Amino acid sequence: MNEDEFNRLVDQLMYNLEEALDNCISDIDSENSSGMLTITVESNKSQIVLSRQVVSREIWLADLSGGFHFTFREGRWRDTQDQILLEKKLEKAILAQANERITLNFSDL
Repeated sequence: MNEDEFNRLVDQLMYNLEEALDNCISDIDSENSSGMLTITVESNKSQIVLSRQVVSREIWLADLSGGFHFTFREGRWRDTQDQILLEKKLEKAILAQANERITLNFSDL
């Protein structure tokens, strides 16, 4: 995948995630700046950060449980270690940090 394709996929993913977060019951804010999407849970000020890594063609996720790297394989963003889908890791992080169950689906990107 070239740089333009990578950036298009990441832009679409971040847009879709922001749209999903806008529909949350919890007070969750997001800020997209310089290739990084910062999700802040207002009730406890915890954060979840997604950042694009253009050179390695990865998305990095940082939450209270640690840091994870994702690559685009078989049409989905998958963890480089355990192959878990990015949306599943994000759902788990949002549940843990905001106490809100959310369903994400990035398969249509």
